[in-house]
Amino acid sequence: MKQLFIIIIASITGCLSTQPLIASGQLLAGTAKVNITPLQPKYPVHDSIYVRSLILEANDVRICFLSFDLGGYTNIPLAETLKKKFNLREVYFCPQHTHSSERAPAEQLEQQVIKSVEQASANMFEAKISGGHRYFPQLSFNRLILRDDGRARESWLGDEHYRAVNPERIPHGPVDNAVGIIRLDDAQGNPKALIMNYACHPDVAWNNFEISADYVGYATKYTEEAFDNKLVCLFVQGGGGNQAPLFKDGGRQSPDDPRKSNYDLIERMGKLLSIEAVKLTNELYPHPRDVPQIKVVTDSLFFTGRYDKKLDYNVHFTVISINNRYAIATVPGEPFIKFQIDWKREIQPYAVPFFFGYTWNGGKWPIYLPDIRSAAYGGYGADVGPDLIEVGAGEKIFNKLIESYYHLDKVFKEDK
Repeated sequence: MKQLFIIIIASITGCLSTQPLIASGQLLAGTAKVNITPLQPKYPVHDSIYVRSLILEANDVRICFLSFDLGGYTNIPLAETLKKKFNLREVYFCPQHTHSSERAPAEQLEQQVIKSVEQASANMFEAKISGGHRYFPQLSFNRLILRDDGRARESWLGDEHYRAVNPERIPHGPVDNAVGIIRLDDAQGNPKALIMNYACHPDVAWNNFEISADYVGYATKYTEEAFDNKLVCLFVQGGGGNQAPLFKDGGRQSPDDPRKSNYDLIERMGKLLSIEAVKLTNELYPHPRDVPQIKVVTDSLFFTGRYDKKLDYNVHFTVISINNRYAIATVPGEPFIKFQIDWKREIQPYAVPFFFGYTWNGGKWPIYLPDIRSAAYGGYGADVGPDLIEVGAGEKIFNKLIESYYHLDKVFKEDK
């Protein structure tokens, strides 16, 4: 069973319609960066973790992205508070999925998130948007590797042909070896905010028993420093559910393990990603004939579990069109890379596509979203793992995303 809903007026609960939410006029943006490292952490702090916010507004359409240096994060009461307090139509929580984070106590974390959005809202500027992708030698590999017996198994399991954790950095695929950048400039052409969109688990340090944003922390830090810390760089994870870093530290066994985590590898991967992101950012320019406009369609589908039919998943996902030029698909949970590749292939002729995985704006977090082929061949997140969703859920979500985009773009005859 499915439910389609499209938000058209601002309220704490929203209002449903059969028409997409549309606005035109000035494009405004606001951004902020706030530290969310626990004040009394359980583990030592290697590098601080942050929430970065970005508000986008065109006339009466106002949405917000929140990029968290956390493993995962959903919070319906907080999302509704932010919508009401800052007149937001949608709030997107985008945890980047580092395996080395530690969540602050709820009250502290929520206060910092509200502070971030408050600062972004107080510093709105007239914005020009640009975006694109840059392909480069891959930094990730597909961690579900097909073996001699015809089954796929996780990269951390070795056999006579493959060494566990891939120390030889064999570039198994499929992967998407591109970074995406959305750039927001002020009226003088100065970049003020970036969204860095890349698909790869932030688990260079598998278990390090220290607080760190992993390679994402370095990538965003170096990118902000490249622009003299005059902009905020949000990282939004892509279809990274089956993507692992080629730079991989095997992990410590316990907090007392004398072997330290290899932060050289973490820094190296972050720096390489940042170099490509900075190159791309410097090549981007807004289109002079763009008409500022934001259109949003939020949809939901209902699923059961793959093995446990008592599980109930109400999965929310969104298509966002900005200036009829940039098309963003948002999907919660950990979608596999096939959906990102297919979204870009499908949309590329008509708009600049971005695939935001691990992005929640309501409903239930579905954990892993494997494609059917991966679900058949198996491995962690594909046919084993916690509370697996029914086979084909990812494809059904993907098809609705494509349908929503074509409705937004008025390609269907009945929309003209």
